[in-house]
Amino acid sequence: MGHIGEHVTLDNPAFIHESAWLYGKVYVGPGASIWPNVVTRAETYEIRIGARTNIQDFVMIHVGIASPTVIGEDCSITHHATLHGCEIGDRCLIGINATIMDGAKIGENSIVAGHTIITENKEFPPNSVIAGVPGKLVATRDCGDANLLNARFYTACAEQYRQGNDLLPEDALAQFASLSKSADS
Repeated sequence: MGHIGEHVTLDNPAFIHESAWLYGKVYVGPGASIWPNVVTRAETYEIRIGARTNIQDFVMIHVGIASPTVIGEDCSITHHATLHGCEIGDRCLIGINATIMDGAKIGENSIVAGHTIITENKEFPPNSVIAGVPGKLVATRDCGDANLLNARFYTACAEQYRQGNDLLPEDALAQFASLSKSADS
């Protein structure tokens, strides 16, 4: 059993799991999905989750001491990530168990590798590949198409879950496999 607070705005999201806990001033955009055991808390500033963005299992999103948390469109915030008072550009993928702290900004089309810790007020330009503790720019590459494909996969999954199905149909799975191979080449 989760909770959706009175100050939460749901702008036609694709799916919100019943175990999600959304508190304070939180905006969830069109087509966005919130997966099991997500926690958002916005006691002071706002949390904004962009259109078609997926917030995966066990993600924690909180506002900073002096900053909101803003997540762009078509992003994937993967399992166990922590976002704290930061800004994430459109078409970004934040890896498993990554932590992004107050005032940090991640430019569009970027990837933050799993287990990376991005410290306070660090800024990365668009098309960054960031890894390490503390997080550092390790490559520059436009990851927008691959990140968009991942977000679309989660949108398709969200639609299935909303209908009570927890498996993608074979044709959808085949389509994503084909698109994934095309993106790799």
